[in-house]
Amino acid sequence: MLLLNPGPVTLTERVRQSLLQTDLCHRESEFFDLQEEARTRLLSLYELDPAEWQAVLMTGSGTAAVESMIAALVPEHGKLLVIENGVYGERITQIASQYRIPHETVKHDWMEAPDLGRIAAQLDAAGDFTHVAVIHHETTTGRLNDLQALAAVCRERGVRLLVDGVSSFGAEAIDFADSAIAAVAATANKCLHGVPGASFVVVRREALAQAASRTYYLDLGRLAKLQEQRNTPFTPSVHAYYALVEALREMADAGGWRARHAHYAALAEQARVGLAGRGMACVLAPEQSSVVLRAYRLPNGVSYAQLHDALKARGFVIYAGQGGLSAELFRISTMGNIQPADIDRLLQGFTELTR
Repeated sequence: MLLLNPGPVTLTERVRQSLLQTDLCHRESEFFDLQEEARTRLLSLYELDPAEWQAVLMTGSGTAAVESMIAALVPEHGKLLVIENGVYGERITQIASQYRIPHETVKHDWMEAPDLGRIAAQLDAAGDFTHVAVIHHETTTGRLNDLQALAAVCRERGVRLLVDGVSSFGAEAIDFADSAIAAVAATANKCLHGVPGASFVVVRREALAQAASRTYYLDLGRLAKLQEQRNTPFTPSVHAYYALVEALREMADAGGWRARHAHYAALAEQARVGLAGRGMACVLAPEQSSVVLRAYRLPNGVSYAQLHDALKARGFVIYAGQGGLSAELFRISTMGNIQPADIDRLLQGFTELTR
């Protein structure tokens, strides 16, 4: 069964076998060696200076990392502007609300790109924002939000940018050299091809120095401090860490994030062209989309449930549209151990279903 949903992914055999390694106590040096290798490799993936950046690991899904980032890095007297153009931007607003973090939102239709003019105007009107939060790859529609342009808006105003990179880290360009970017939250089980249970925040050390402590288990500052000391406050998901390290080793061997981007891009275009030829248009143009996932119009007269079940019977799991888009769209991700021959088989399945 090939998973074409936006995480978890179909594993390579190399990563799957890593789960069979010996059991480790999380208070022994062998575990701390594993933890340190994961942290080091996460920084080296984007060639980050460990004197400036720190990778902070935690046990949980990508949302855990996003929650930890938001709860910690907006200081006690800070204020957050949340960019919403899909489900996951709205989730950040919910997180900010639950932690009673002062915040406002710039709401967009789910099919819209962030309006930089509106964002700039809202930042200027209030004048007291310290941070902006944005989803890099909004998988609601497959849109890749323009991180570089938004960072420029923030940098010009001395505002720091908090990035949900859950569905982009490891496959899309992220300009960590931009001084506006304070942190990026992500997870092991998407573009890195690990398993669920390990997530992380890549954060500037100077941002950590000002971190708040609104949460207990997800306290980013405490996690960062203890991991620097080869320690951990709680019991991590040890085998998920095994898989993350092996996935990062495998990724490095294959050429890093740029090679993964190229691989995804080729698969995504193969799927887009093939589905267009079968009457199923991609919702967004390629230049507006991530290479990781794209959304398509359902075939005429075919419901998502019918499409899903028929493709699953052929060995593929696709994903529904979200919210009000569920009756219009389906989504296909190219993450994981997927090859061009697999996309050929998928397209053949669509041919059989839509004759």
